[in-house]
Amino acid sequence: MEGQRSCLILALLYFLHLASTIESSGVPKENPAKEMIQIGLIFSMNSTIGRVVESCISMARSDFYGAHPDYRTQLSLLIRDPKDDIVDAASAVLDLMENEEVHAILGPQWSSQAKFVIDLGVKAQVPIISFSATSPSLSPTQSHYFVRTAYEDSLQVGALAAVVQAYGWREIALVYEDTEYGKGLVPYLGDAFQKVDARITYRSVIPPSPEDIDIVKELNKLLVMQTRVFLVHMTAVIGSRFFVLASEAGMVSEDFAWIVTDGLSSLLDPVSSKALDSMQGVVGVRPHVPPSESRRNFEERWTKLYAERNSHDEIAYLSLFGLWAYDTVTALAIAGEMAWEPARSRYLKPNRSRTNLDFSSIGISEMGPKLLDKILSIKFQGLSGEFNLPDGQLQPIAFEIFNVVGQREEIIGYWTSAQGLSPELNQSTKEEYTASANDLKPPTWPGNTLKPPKGWVMPISGKKLRIGVPQKDGFTEFFKIEWDPHTGVPSYSGFAHDMFLAVLDALPFAIPYQYVPYVNESGQSAGTYDEMLYEIKLQKVDAVVGDTTIVANRSSYVDFTLPYLESGVAMIVAIKDDERRNMWIFLKPLSWNLWLTTGLAFIFTGFVVWLLEHRTNEEFRGRRSQQIGLILWFSFSTLVFAHREKIANNLTRLVLTVWVFVVLILTQSYTASLTSFLTVQRLTPKFVEVQDLIRNHLFVGYSKGSFVRGLLVRQLNFDESKLIPYSSPEEYHEALSKGSENGGVAAIFDELPFIKIFLARYCNKYKMVGPTYKTDGFGFAFPLGSPLVSYFSRAILNVTQDKEKMDAIQGKYFRDQSSCQDQDAAIFSDNLSLSVYSFGGLFIITGVVSVSSVLIYVVSFFYSQWPSSTAIPSGDRSLWSMFSETANNFFREHGLFKCLERNRSKIVPTSHFRSRKAFPNSDIELIARTPNEGERPVLIIHV
Repeated sequence: MEGQRSCLILALLYFLHLASTIESSGVPKENPAKEMIQIGLIFSMNSTIGRVVESCISMARSDFYGAHPDYRTQLSLLIRDPKDDIVDAASAVLDLMENEEVHAILGPQWSSQAKFVIDLGVKAQVPIISFSATSPSLSPTQSHYFVRTAYEDSLQVGALAAVVQAYGWREIALVYEDTEYGKGLVPYLGDAFQKVDARITYRSVIPPSPEDIDIVKELNKLLVMQTRVFLVHMTAVIGSRFFVLASEAGMVSEDFAWIVTDGLSSLLDPVSSKALDSMQGVVGVRPHVPPSESRRNFEERWTKLYAERNSHDEIAYLSLFGLWAYDTVTALAIAGEMAWEPARSRYLKPNRSRTNLDFSSIGISEMGPKLLDKILSIKFQGLSGEFNLPDGQLQPIAFEIFNVVGQREEIIGYWTSAQGLSPELNQSTKEEYTASANDLKPPTWPGNTLKPPKGWVMPISGKKLRIGVPQKDGFTEFFKIEWDPHTGVPSYSGFAHDMFLAVLDALPFAIPYQYVPYVNESGQSAGTYDEMLYEIKLQKVDAVVGDTTIVANRSSYVDFTLPYLESGVAMIVAIKDDERRNMWIFLKPLSWNLWLTTGLAFIFTGFVVWLLEHRTNEEFRGRRSQQIGLILWFSFSTLVFAHREKIANNLTRLVLTVWVFVVLILTQSYTASLTSFLTVQRLTPKFVEVQDLIRNHLFVGYSKGSFVRGLLVRQLNFDESKLIPYSSPEEYHEALSKGSENGGVAAIFDELPFIKIFLARYCNKYKMVGPTYKTDGFGFAFPLGSPLVSYFSRAILNVTQDKEKMDAIQGKYFRDQSSCQDQDAAIFSDNLSLSVYSFGGLFIITGVVSVSSVLIYVVSFFYSQWPSSTAIPSGDRSLWSMFSETANNFFREHGLFKCLERNRSKIVPTSHFRSRKAFPNSDIELIARTPNEGERPVLIIHV
């Protein structure tokens, strides 16, 4: 403990000496007539940025108090240099709080230091005000006594993502230093790139104090990767060395794209001239600082002052940190004047003696809370733009997109969160957010070229692309591996192989590759297709080529190209025996309800004809049994138009005309349907519905090693114990021939390309039935986010749209399947017989005509039989008796007995009649009286 105390005393003496040195070299001395507000400054003064900050702070105090001589207060700066050490920074802050009773701390310089001392500020209620700790891991909203008078690093990730999106890059390698500043931005970058459909494929971490060999090792790792877009997030100290070594390794050249964050911008942290030479073509982002007259005047004065104090320093460039330091001191001077109270300018300390390093003995600043409130409420136009601290930190107006050309950082565009990229910062010219290369001025890329890098290349390490291929036991038309019995060297063929070669020819560049068969030690398939595709994720192969189906669950660990062949899953079953061997096939053309309806129509038509002809036609009279037989005979004889009975009634002729037309349509339809049944081969499946297989607990087969098993279990709910894998068409045939009850299967599920090959070999024995479960087809597989996917997809489109080339490839492996009858035309269900609905209109027409004819006949009969005579005295009922008897005889002859009695109450004869000679055979006219219409004839009967 004594040793630590001695070190602290020595450090304090050193800092006091340093402070006096600074005061004698330009920092204005405190005016004893003013009330002094003690402010601590924690910063590394021996660094370039430290000297820039120190000169800016000195000028801020001089300018402010020169312009405000009437202020009662004045800031008194107590400087401590922790030399980039976290513990030293905390120790310096503790010393300033306990021994100097400062009311605010400016700094510290690094985010890692600030993270350590923020809690001290909370405990002592002293604001920690930093203009250089930009890591997003430090949040003013989480630590109330932390104030950031700078821009948080995470605010630039939108601009970085927009640049990546503008040039269509999908993979980025991130290079950052292993510090709080470097690591704090990584999560925000990942989220921002994900929004623009890009991803970080590799993270290269540079140690905090790296040797050249450490950087070279990471550069070698980057060199052998496919990705050629590198995002560098470093401070100028490490970043300058990194780019010098990258340039010496030949990596700042054509085909490489380098993007840097604001930490490597000379506007924030100047880099050396040598480093800037090695960064030619680099694109970066940095905060936009609006130009102003006051800023230009300050830069001129600052350049002269800096050159006088630091003549030995190579770089004399004012950074944004210096402008922020100037505005921070200005704001703190204003807040100090507003918060000053003589009675509240000290620390409240607890009653305890401190004999060792005890953080609990820190006092509480009475002025600190009020000083914090005032600085958060201040707004003014500073050198860096508007000074305003919503949420405790500065908010940028826009970000500049710059391009390193020579010794300059040329601005090629701007980015705002509302409008995206634009070549000029004009808020009124754009209405929507856009991020396109056309929104930027053309940059000069590494290698002094204007052509944007495509973002990836084949690894230059000489390795070939490893292509995994399947070993198939059956359906080798798609991919076949043959091993030479003497040399053991494999040869490859098949539709997928030839398609892959055709696609390679269509690519705009050459890709060296080698096939890696997915086999075990015995040369057999090493697993399922899912397991083969997972080899890509395990980085054992770089791609998979074969009859691999694009399905959803596989896309979680690989990326597929566009399909080069359409596909889907369907069911194949055995067909039933030919129905032509059925002795009752003549009944098949008509459904049972049509047979019944037709028979009833025959009987009804015969009865109508008999009813219309019975009274006047002698051939339709006789015994009751004879008349029933005549009805049946007459109706059915219309089928052959063999009527020997003569027709006397015109209504009967009308009924028969319509009925003959109906019979003609029926007979022709029946003949055509029966002909079809007898001449077309009936390929009726044994099973049509998938649910029949599940309900009856039948065994089904599937393609071994394919995704079909998962579809049957998860989507169709088959019992796993009822699933049997098969590999070849011959195994399919054998299993379906046996059937589920004899050790085989009732159906097999497979993909359409394989089903077509199978059906072509076994014509008219099996058929494809049921629904087709859609898949996206066959495609090539690559790692997630691989840039090769888009190039291969475009090449596949070029090949598949070339009909001549596709016909040549398909004709080589898929024999002409047209020799096998198209089974789709021969698939009939059990319900193809003609139904009543097909002839409903005909039956309605003949029914309406028949009923109408009967009604006309009855009305005509009654009208012709109504009596007519001279007037009869009132009360005489003899005419009514005659009418009643005649009508009853008529009804009795036609089987309608007692109809007159049931309706007699509705027919009431009037008191007087008259005879007339209008009709022969002494017709009698019955006159009825109504209350409104008077007398009128209602019926005529023949007596």
